[in-house]
Amino acid sequence: MSNLSPQSFTAITDLFHRISGIRLTEAKHALVQSRLQKLATDSGEPDLNVFVQKMVRGQMPEDMLVSVVDKLTTNETYFFREPAHFEDLARRAGAHRGGGEFLVWSGASSSGEEAYSIAMVLADKLGTAPWTIHGTDLSTTVVESARQGLYPMERARNTSKDYLRRFCLRGEGPYEGQLLIMKELRSRVKFQCANLMQPLPALPMFDVIFLRNVLIYFDAPAKRAIVERVIERLKPEGVLYPGHAESLAALDLPLKAIAPAIYQHA
Repeated sequence: MSNLSPQSFTAITDLFHRISGIRLTEAKHALVQSRLQKLATDSGEPDLNVFVQKMVRGQMPEDMLVSVVDKLTTNETYFFREPAHFEDLARRAGAHRGGGEFLVWSGASSSGEEAYSIAMVLADKLGTAPWTIHGTDLSTTVVESARQGLYPMERARNTSKDYLRRFCLRGEGPYEGQLLIMKELRSRVKFQCANLMQPLPALPMFDVIFLRNVLIYFDAPAKRAIVERVIERLKPEGVLYPGHAESLAALDLPLKAIAPAIYQHA
């Protein structure tokens, strides 16, 4: 095991920034070192600095670069985070009358807790009416985890007992302390990889887009580019939810705030 030098930290975070658009500051040095150490050891090059040199020079397999991006992407979340958005979503879904399928996009879906929280709300308010959720994330690892729909019970601490009873299965035996999202809900949520800094995959037009707690990792030009790209998939009367700590006011975008952290096309 070796320590990650300042030069290697700069090199690997510059590479990560070019791929993801996310800038990791020096405050993340210890996190980057700890997350890369196992990858370096598994690659047969336990010296972190040599490992980084090989990564930067393109001397590692492409799937190792994917693993590095996965490791450096922070994915910590839980069900019904920032509940005001789910309350607004419930009102909108409840008022939806015809007009086709109700579509929601979880634009930084991480390991799926946000998307499945949305699914519980829509199942409650729309039932068997047509609705679908699309979840996208940069990390291949968390997208695969999201598809499984298996979580520690602790992440459901903000979920109502009614929703837990109706939409989740309690783990037993080796799955004690975990919950599984019911198959009926999982079938309504489509997960795929997408890099918000690059052209998006083919997606429909959405009634609601969640783009929460991801813009904080980008500088102002990158934030503006991401939001411009995302709102191309927002219906004229649809709404965009950024995180409550992520103001869009200074980005000069064709959006108007209609409530705290809720935006529509201007």
